[in-house]
Amino acid sequence: MCRHLAYLGPPVPLSTLVIDPPHSLYKQSWAPIDMRGGGSVNADGFGLGWYADGSVVRYRRSVPIWADESLPGLASSIQASAVLAAVRNGTVGSPLNESAVAPFTRDQWLFSHNGLISGWPGSVAKLAESLPVTDLLTLNAPMDSALLWALVQDRLYSGAPAAEAVASVVRDVAAAAPESRLNILLTDGEQIVATTWTHSLWTRQTADAVAVSSEPWAETGWEQVPDHSLLLATKSTLAVTPLMEGQE
Repeated sequence: MCRHLAYLGPPVPLSTLVIDPPHSLYKQSWAPIDMRGGGSVNADGFGLGWYADGSVVRYRRSVPIWADESLPGLASSIQASAVLAAVRNGTVGSPLNESAVAPFTRDQWLFSHNGLISGWPGSVAKLAESLPVTDLLTLNAPMDSALLWALVQDRLYSGAPAAEAVASVVRDVAAAAPESRLNILLTDGEQIVATTWTHSLWTRQTADAVAVSSEPWAETGWEQVPDHSLLLATKSTLAVTPLMEGQE
């Protein structure tokens, strides 16, 4: 399993989100607390995405985050008001190169997936058939996370609101591959859409900022999001709703 986070709020150095906190994403790469059987370290790459002058900027590497000696200086010198970052624990058999590392991006969107699709790839072959052939031929990588992103994109660019696009993909994939772990983060710099599906997510909200993370990076101010939930947040609003019928 991977670890990921997203932030919306006043501009802050990337290092204050990813490196400096006591249980930062940096530390979660080698000392995660809640992997739930999905491995023990997140050493198969990392990525940071943020917005500069309205455009997406992305920095990804296929090495462990702690092996990039340039990152601390880079992260402390860049400020952003919207960030999505991830460290990767690659699923067995998936590629271990930069193209497989989140965040994935298109236009203003940044996307990350923490988990796996069970029975990959046969379990979701029918869902894949619903995509244009060109989308399948141009996947970021031959892996489950890239297909999830393609499915979400297809619905986004067909006009679905971001929360609806993500929720419908999670439900459809879970129906086709019931043992999947489908924990998604999506942002366009103005909103965060997230799901919990068989893994943890925590959120912290203040008067002018919101953060979500696989694990809290500090001791106070965090609340856990219930499993099988959809989260939709902006800098000033936060709503969590069930993804399963009959769930309270």
